[in-house]
Amino acid sequence: MSEQKRPELKRLFIETYGCQMNVYDSERMRDVLSPLGYATTERPDDADLVILNTCHIREKATDKVYSEIGRLRAHKERRAAEGRGMTITIAGCVAQAEGEEIMRRAPEVDLVVGPQAYHKLPELIARVARKTGERLAADFTAQEKFDALPARAPDGVTAFLSIQEGCDKFCTFCVVPYTRGAEYSRPLADVLHEARALADRGVREITLLGQNVNAYHGDGGAGFSDLLRRLAEIDGVERLRYMTSHPIEMDDELIALHGEEKKLMPYLHLPVQSGSDRILKAMNRKHDGAFYRDIIARLRKVRPDIALSTDFIVGFPGETEKEFEATMQMVRDVTFASAFSFKYSPRPGTPAAGMMGQVSEEAKAERLARLLELLSAQQLAFNQAQIGRVLPILVTGDGRRPGQKQGRSPYLQGVHFDDVRASKGETVAVRISAATQGSLSGVRHEMATA
Repeated sequence: MSEQKRPELKRLFIETYGCQMNVYDSERMRDVLSPLGYATTERPDDADLVILNTCHIREKATDKVYSEIGRLRAHKERRAAEGRGMTITIAGCVAQAEGEEIMRRAPEVDLVVGPQAYHKLPELIARVARKTGERLAADFTAQEKFDALPARAPDGVTAFLSIQEGCDKFCTFCVVPYTRGAEYSRPLADVLHEARALADRGVREITLLGQNVNAYHGDGGAGFSDLLRRLAEIDGVERLRYMTSHPIEMDDELIALHGEEKKLMPYLHLPVQSGSDRILKAMNRKHDGAFYRDIIARLRKVRPDIALSTDFIVGFPGETEKEFEATMQMVRDVTFASAFSFKYSPRPGTPAAGMMGQVSEEAKAERLARLLELLSAQQLAFNQAQIGRVLPILVTGDGRRPGQKQGRSPYLQGVHFDDVRASKGETVAVRISAATQGSLSGVRHEMATA
């Protein structure tokens, strides 16, 4: 019996920009390309295939893409002179929004693939090799994508699991409804099957992903809380998280579940965007400050140790100094363990881009600096409050020096601790002895026995 021929080894470099959804998508692209013989490399100049997985949310996203394409062009030309090829692919939300323009402006780009079409990469790469067919794939077919993706191949004890894509909320500053399409929830059975497979491969902590993850509505009337309960029943799954959630989807059942289900970690990312009711209305967020504060109060009532993370946009069109101060007061009232804050930047095609009263860059920068100072102080205070506590730490690997391990706290903090016995995937009790802005450290705590 002849031995089956293995695919020729090729090198793949993926640069990922933006949110956790893009991180997940990049992982799935690796899964799709692995059967073709692609192994990852850390160097773009060493790659046969380069993928820029782009994000269209942040400021000057498109400019960054073209700048990176310029650097890749030089690598591609050098490799061609050496008789080696390089295929350049632009993926993600910039690809979806500006695919035709990218193809026009950057002829060195071989493929443009939207976030719902990357399962077609093997076919598209074959077209490039044959120099036939379309080089732009920007379909809105989420179900087809998930149906076509191969089994996961996680290499750690934590993993992302995408359960919902797209958005129907139409915040006036956001391009997601235009680049990811309408909300789509994966069938319940498919999500559970993938979660069981992850657990069988050693994954102990699963983070559910979606543009509006808590808007999940599976087949048969299954809601997001139903899904969380079913996932918690899977042997091997020890921790559950989810992001990004929307305040208006935090219903009574989900809030109660945070107090009932111990596998649901006491850490929630719940974007508020602004503390001003007028600005929230202009953003079309569909909630006000009182609504948001009430959710937080109810969550803390059922789970007193819950920690909060959020998003803020500073300098939205028309934002006054008084309205910015309302954002600062929101931070003081709620207190956050961490936050992501950005200056507003107009995204082409969104309603906010054409609004009157665009705030100057100088004012946005000054306000952002003040907000970051307050948020950073809260994050440091939260981390320092863990000193002396004994926390259950999920071991994710070895630390920076011999005898040290690294892991993750229930509050998503990175933790380094001394322990020669702990193994990857184990949860150990660690007494926290020091804290910085970004991480904790400690030593293994031997629990007293009766």
